[in-house]
Amino acid sequence: MTTPSLDELVAGVRSGDRAMIGRAITLVESRRPDHEALAQQLLVTLLPHSGGAHRVGISGVPGVGKSTFIEALGCRLVDAGRRVAVLAVDPSSARTRGSILGDKTRMNRLAASSSAFIRPSPTSGTLGGVARRTREALLVCEAAGYDVVLVETVGVGQSETEVAAMTDFFLVLMLAGAGDELQGIKRGILELADALAVTKADGDNVAAARRAKQRYEHALHAMSPTSPNWRPRVLTCSAVTGDGLDEVWGAVTDHRAALAATGELAARRREQARGWLWAIVDDAVRRAVHERAAESGRVAALEEGVMSGDTTPALAAAELLEALGLSSARQ
Repeated sequence: MTTPSLDELVAGVRSGDRAMIGRAITLVESRRPDHEALAQQLLVTLLPHSGGAHRVGISGVPGVGKSTFIEALGCRLVDAGRRVAVLAVDPSSARTRGSILGDKTRMNRLAASSSAFIRPSPTSGTLGGVARRTREALLVCEAAGYDVVLVETVGVGQSETEVAAMTDFFLVLMLAGAGDELQGIKRGILELADALAVTKADGDNVAAARRAKQRYEHALHAMSPTSPNWRPRVLTCSAVTGDGLDEVWGAVTDHRAALAATGELAARRREQARGWLWAIVDDAVRRAVHERAAESGRVAALEEGVMSGDTTPALAAAELLEALGLSSARQ
């Protein structure tokens, strides 16, 4: 398929053409040098039209029902006149590097709305599970007029920190009675959360959800909040009945108003831009080291030496860095 021109891409994205938005995101995810050059031209052109959306990261323990929750919340927002984009960071197939979960197949009702856009992005081996170009995809969606962008993570781990660093509000979904084996995981993501939502608070589970809410409130009370202008909330909700969804979104809007009023929202966005810069630098350096060292034929030998115990990772890394004319900080 022929790649559209820059003017065609800009016009398609700005008009909200979902097919063209998808092609624009495919372009910014591509590693082809010619695609990367065009993608940067596109992003520079779209940049003045971005930045206005609610950027919400959503995570949760396995089985919490993230996609079900996102579909229910997204449909509610669409019904209220919002335009909603969902960037679902999907685990990558080890064979094809393609998305495994396929969120569109799990959000049929939301995907059918003309006011919604769903994009499952493969992680392609990126550390922590966050797609390499999620930030760029978010920018494209904002320029296309989506005023809510929901970024769903693959689970619990390094990806939570990365998504929290690129969004304005970080929502963690919890289960009632998940078991003590999850407490260590919960501690880490509790420290990042702007709000917790105990899901599946319906039917016979309502009482358990309320008890869990009280426990999480006590846990959060003992932690330092992520912002001096916001105390994280704990809520209960049901994607089946819709109970509590308005309160969840109310927390998002209240948080935005509180941070905007003090200038903290703008400061966070500036820090996000700086983090974006260094994420790109880190990725570029990693790729350059691999490519330069591969040309010398030393990569396989160094990897084998590390795996066999003939050399240390630090010494092998130093040799790889020397391929770029750099020196390791610690050899």
